[in-house]
Amino acid sequence: MSEGTITPEVRIKQLEEALATETDRLQKLFAAYETQEKELVDAKAEIEVLEKEIIDREIEKESLESIIAEKDVRARELEMKATKSSKRVEHLEPELEKMEEKYSREKDRLGKVFGIAEELDNDLRLAVTEMKARDDWYVAHMQIFEDLNKAIKERYEMIERAVEAERKSQHMSRVFTERMEEMVQARSEEQAAEAAEAAEAEAATAAVEVVEESPVEEAAPEEIVAEASPAEEEPSAQEDAPPASWGDGEDPWASE
Repeated sequence: MSEGTITPEVRIKQLEEALATETDRLQKLFAAYETQEKELVDAKAEIEVLEKEIIDREIEKESLESIIAEKDVRARELEMKATKSSKRVEHLEPELEKMEEKYSREKDRLGKVFGIAEELDNDLRLAVTEMKARDDWYVAHMQIFEDLNKAIKERYEMIERAVEAERKSQHMSRVFTERMEEMVQARSEEQAAEAAEAAEAEAATAAVEVVEESPVEEAAPEEIVAEASPAEEEPSAQEDAPPASWGDGEDPWASE
């Protein structure tokens, strides 16, 4: 079939086939384009991620370099300190030996002190136990001590009453003795006056009544003796009176 004989239907059919082929090709190209665009977007995102990672790696690298530099400096400082320490140790070894010796002495001393402290603690516990037992005993016998204290107080009161009674008795005895002495003294003076009067009467009547002189002279001594006998008996009562005395021979109420 030549070109001049192609009918319009055939031509349309060919064009439709060509259009379908081109459409299919374009669809495939569009799909490929979309795929490449998507891959491009993914690639851009991956690139951004990689760039960020690169930046982070650079930062980490700089940090590691800084840390390494600091470690180097620190290592050099430590080496210097170690060198100085070794030198110092060499100089301090004698002092260390002295300190070890002092430590040994102090350890022995503290051991002794600790032993003494344990003994003191044991003694303290024993003393506390004894004190508790004593307190318990005192609490258990407190009533006895109270009764004893009451009895002692009553005894002292009785002694004070007895002393007061004795003091009053001695005072009354002294008063009685003084009164007896006064009475004896007065009676002696009266007897002396009477004797003087009798002597004067005897002298007066001696010349006048010679006959009555003897009876008068005989009666006078008897009267004198009779009158003097009470005075002689009164001191015996004074001697029989209890003497004022106290524990040490002194009268505690002598000032009254």
